[in-house]
Amino acid sequence: MTTDRTLVPLRPTHSMPVVFGAGAAIGVLGGMIGLGGAEFRLPLLIGLFGFAALSAVILNKAMSLVVVLVALPARMAAVPAAELAERWPVAVNLLAGSLIGAWAGASWAVRMRSTTLYKVLAGLMVLMAAALVVTHTTTLETLSLPLWAQIPAGVAAGFGIGVVAAIMGVAGGELLIPTIVLLFGEDIKTAGSLSLLVSLPTMLVAFARYSRDGSFAVLGANLRFTGVMAAGSIAGAVLGGLLLGVFPDAVLIPALAVILLASAFKLARHG
Repeated sequence: MTTDRTLVPLRPTHSMPVVFGAGAAIGVLGGMIGLGGAEFRLPLLIGLFGFAALSAVILNKAMSLVVVLVALPARMAAVPAAELAERWPVAVNLLAGSLIGAWAGASWAVRMRSTTLYKVLAGLMVLMAAALVVTHTTTLETLSLPLWAQIPAGVAAGFGIGVVAAIMGVAGGELLIPTIVLLFGEDIKTAGSLSLLVSLPTMLVAFARYSRDGSFAVLGANLRFTGVMAAGSIAGAVLGGLLLGVFPDAVLIPALAVILLASAFKLARHG
């Protein structure tokens, strides 16, 4: 019997200013590197606020969805919609795999034993730390694959990213952006906007799958908590965006990677 069906956090009450502040802190971390910060929010939901693993994933997914919906119009101002429309084959290629991956990942998550899910989440946190370091400390060169190889590679990559995003409750930009650069040769700025276009429908599919499971009730039981933390995350992401470049990547990226690895270690022991 898994404890992930718990509809309320283990700690019965939370100060809303603390919830907002925690969301804002996560938003700042993500904003400083141009991401939403959901990979940092997940261990906080488990470790600080006491949610069981699956409940934390579902709440994280809901907040990630809100952050992406807010971020998409802002990104459109930086990269015009017409420019993105010209690159629709990139989004379609990745979506062909990510939509299936999102459904599969959510299906696996709701069936996993609690102890197994904690360990899977820990492993994925290590993956996110590695992706963070590689993306921000190395120059990504296009693989220049022929079209016959590029299309199945995009579908396979999309599937894997969809699975990871669904299981962790994240948007998946940490993996989508380097994938778009490597496979399709887009610059980082355009890749960031394309990643949101792929993330949104991918997250909606995972959300739809989670809504079929009884554990989805955790969202209804914690709507105020979710709304307040999401608002904090958005405010923090804006502030983090303003701080972009203030801290050198040589300091910021290793520090964030260490945070992810420490969180992974705690999650692995949690189960």
